[in-house]
Amino acid sequence: MYFKPFKDLSISALGMGCLRFPTEKGVPDRIDRAEAQKLVDLAMEAGINLFDTAYTYQDGDSERALGETLAGYPRNSYYLATKFYAAASSDIEGVFEEQLRRCRTDYFDFYLLHGMDETYISDYMDPAKDYLGFLQRQKEAGCIRYLGFSSHAAPETLARFLEWFDGFDMALIQLNYLDYVMLEAKEQYELLTEHGIPVWVMEPVKGGRLATLNEEAAAILREAAPERSLSSWAFRFLMGLPNVQTVLSGMSSVEQLLDNIKTFAKPEPLNEKEKKALERARDIFMEDLGVPCSGCRYCCASCPKELDIPLLIKGYNEQRISGETWRIAELASAKGADQCLGCGACLTHCPQKINIPEVMETMAFLKGEED
Repeated sequence: MYFKPFKDLSISALGMGCLRFPTEKGVPDRIDRAEAQKLVDLAMEAGINLFDTAYTYQDGDSERALGETLAGYPRNSYYLATKFYAAASSDIEGVFEEQLRRCRTDYFDFYLLHGMDETYISDYMDPAKDYLGFLQRQKEAGCIRYLGFSSHAAPETLARFLEWFDGFDMALIQLNYLDYVMLEAKEQYELLTEHGIPVWVMEPVKGGRLATLNEEAAAILREAAPERSLSSWAFRFLMGLPNVQTVLSGMSSVEQLLDNIKTFAKPEPLNEKEKKALERARDIFMEDLGVPCSGCRYCCASCPKELDIPLLIKGYNEQRISGETWRIAELASAKGADQCLGCGACLTHCPQKINIPEVMETMAFLKGEED
């Protein structure tokens, strides 16, 4: 594991994103403590020292599980990051105190305003709510070491946010070689770099999509580097961006973790030949790409029909890419896309800006044709 300097700290280039801890079978918001402990122990052994969670992950169970799994380690042996999400609660003081209890700590190394975008920018900037003021006071009191934000905003919105306050210590954005061109991640990265703000990365493999690709795109990368995994290409792309401070990966299995540890043994960005191969593979994959859902599940809580939207989109994409959905066993027992009301309640919660009702309508039509 290699490390990068951050102010007075040395942070592992690979951090553990704790949104995707393995969960108990049939209970998506209850983390499997034994499996999570295996992952945390292996991560610590490999030198990963940054763990990132949030108030809303797994309905709060991510913070609780992280507090439990890290309890056996000295507090100064790891860095802990969590977030406040305005959409979940306006009581930042109550949320902050609850987070300290969940995580079994008396301070956070990093604390972020969560999910700043076009919908919630006004909440975070609202002087009456004074979210930033509260967090700055916590920083002065020693309960927060460094303050940042996560963003799914368009570059124009991000620029507006930085004009409002330009004193953040870091920023977490969705950045991978697909979104670099598809969701304006390049412009976001460059804007933060211009402001001198270190970039943390989420969704480096786009919720696992870049770990599989399609047959033609995967063949290009395997021919170029037979000994490397497909996901390693995504990480090595990011190694070529100097202002990327750390990459948060939501590793949910020992196999994923071991592969990523191998990739981050040393900095090894893509060479020019590899960059060209990746560009060819990306362009081919984008032609086949269905819907760019990362599986974050932010949309689910807002759905009046309680649809498992990421699961349905996963089925839609599998149908688009392979023509088959039998591999996704959960679809058989899930509520169908035909139950979508088209109300649009999900739209403001989707970081990927997906027109979910339109996808559900198309999926229901395709299903009807099959039947």
